[in-house]
Amino acid sequence: MDISDFDYNLPEERIAQTPAEPRDSSRLMVLNPQECIIEHKRFFQLGDFLDKGDVLIFNDTRVIPARLIGARSQTGGKVEIFLLRQIDKDQWETLVKPGKKIRVGSIIQFGEELSCEIIAHTEFGGRIVRFMYDGVFEEILDRMGNMPLPPYIHESLADQERYQTIYSRVKGSAAAPTAGLHFTESLMDELRDKGVQFGFVTLHVGLGTFRPVHVDTIEEHVMHREFYSVPMETAELIHAAKKEGRRIVAVGTTSIRTLESAAVDMGTVETGDGWTDIFIYPGYEFKIVDAVITNFHLPKSTLIMLISAFAGREFTLAAYQTAVKEQYRFFSFGDAMFIQSRA
Repeated sequence: MDISDFDYNLPEERIAQTPAEPRDSSRLMVLNPQECIIEHKRFFQLGDFLDKGDVLIFNDTRVIPARLIGARSQTGGKVEIFLLRQIDKDQWETLVKPGKKIRVGSIIQFGEELSCEIIAHTEFGGRIVRFMYDGVFEEILDRMGNMPLPPYIHESLADQERYQTIYSRVKGSAAAPTAGLHFTESLMDELRDKGVQFGFVTLHVGLGTFRPVHVDTIEEHVMHREFYSVPMETAELIHAAKKEGRRIVAVGTTSIRTLESAAVDMGTVETGDGWTDIFIYPGYEFKIVDAVITNFHLPKSTLIMLISAFAGREFTLAAYQTAVKEQYRFFSFGDAMFIQSRA
């Protein structure tokens, strides 16, 4: 398939710069792919479209302050280090700006208590770095690192917790699983009272989720590996629901990728930790996920390809065109859609 098959026109003013307040006041586009029906609601009305016994699967990853600003010890030139994945105690896979000037052996200083050495290149154009520090690295990072907001967000974020889901728990992501940003404690209580069940998985969002597609034929695109984990209790929840014909509703594309990566056959997932480079695009046969909550994604991205695989490419693009016309807010701090079933 050609990458142009997943393009759409988005006016810049439709890109949300700040999160909705309260979280669940964002708009919700409800899609029925089987009947090609589109409805316009608010996120706090999500319960109207969920049934008792539905199982929501959330990604409980927590964003780390992954952006560090430092200077080259040799020249004093400004350098940005973006943490992608921890390799061991002190080594990380990173993105570096300006990349061309930062060679192996370069020392980057972030202050008196933290520096790093560039020790290797990666196949995706990044760098492996080794941090040197006095104290506890996580505490230093919390003080010195910056929240890694996407480059299309130009407004500063007054409350850093607004780029975390309310159920975030496991530190390790370079970006938020943004479909979960719409949930509030009161909405989750309401859904529990209705009999909706909750399960949690972990996928640490890294380069695989947001790396642009640079090939014209999408089948040639190679995803970057990301760490995921499926607890035993979540697997048991899924297996019971599948046996009883209840829906598994994935909250966000990261939850979809986790569940489908852990699938061993139709309706069954394997527990434990793993690494995934799964790339889902039209033609993929879903084994676990029955319905999806997601945000609106960038043109030509792997995420809009994933949603097109679930809801159908033509219907997905038609929904996006409707969202532009109806002035929905797009991307990380934007509005949401609930896809009720597979195409």
